[in-house]
Amino acid sequence: MITNKEPLRGRPIVKAFFEKRTFSVQYVVADPETKRCAIIDPVLDFDPKSGATATHSADELLAHIDQEGYSLEWILDTHPHADHFSAAGYLKDKTGVPTAIGEKVTEVQKLWKGLYNLPDSFPTDGSQWDRIFADGERFTIGKMDVEVMFTPGHTLASVAYIVGDAAFIHDTIFMPDGGTARADFPGGSAKALWNSIQRIMALPDNTRLFTGHDYMPGGREPRWESTVAQQRAENTHLTKAKTEGEFVALREKRDRELPMPKLILHSLQVNIRGGRLPEPENNSKRYLKIPLDALDAPWDE
Repeated sequence: MITNKEPLRGRPIVKAFFEKRTFSVQYVVADPETKRCAIIDPVLDFDPKSGATATHSADELLAHIDQEGYSLEWILDTHPHADHFSAAGYLKDKTGVPTAIGEKVTEVQKLWKGLYNLPDSFPTDGSQWDRIFADGERFTIGKMDVEVMFTPGHTLASVAYIVGDAAFIHDTIFMPDGGTARADFPGGSAKALWNSIQRIMALPDNTRLFTGHDYMPGGREPRWESTVAQQRAENTHLTKAKTEGEFVALREKRDRELPMPKLILHSLQVNIRGGRLPEPENNSKRYLKIPLDALDAPWDE
């Protein structure tokens, strides 16, 4: 646990990039002293109607890094995303910078390998990334300490990255008016999500929290930054559900009302590959594989 270690050093410069098609928030996190930085949760653009892919979002991150005179050290994913393609593979090829994710990604790979009926040769050891992090493991961005916090519930493999006074908490907690993440994906758990939220809420009150999505409740402008104290006082789910049992009931009821993300079957086969598209076939074209009847369909949508 963080409280048993030396305090995390540094107050990072955080620049957010909101990707409006998938409501995703990508981050460039920089050490102001050394100008070394990391990218967190980059998006590879994908249009499901045409099948077209593009790198506009990822290239915007690189342009910002170049403009600020930063040096990129890490490309980090918080989890295998179910609503957008990760650009980690593209950025790795473009920059040579190492990629990383939490070590439980291997469990997600095994689960979705079965759902996609991928060949035995498909590795489920996390080797698609350069580094897979354990809970509590530390590394650095420049001179800033980073600690990895295992935060399952939304997925089996979710981690948060705590960088100095900032925590990148992906889809575990949204902005206070957005509540908390769904936990009904394969491998998800509302009980595990509650426990992960308690770990985040145990961070210092002034810890800056940066979320991975914002769905703009009420049509407001997108937001992505809050604090532990603000979430504890204002989060629409955490103020209603004070116990684990209350939260699990609230979360599971809400999840039953939500449609599956439109890109879940498209994106997971890319994201368990470290953000890389399937290999080209003998006609030089790449194909996505959509398993039929793999997930429950809410026919009344």
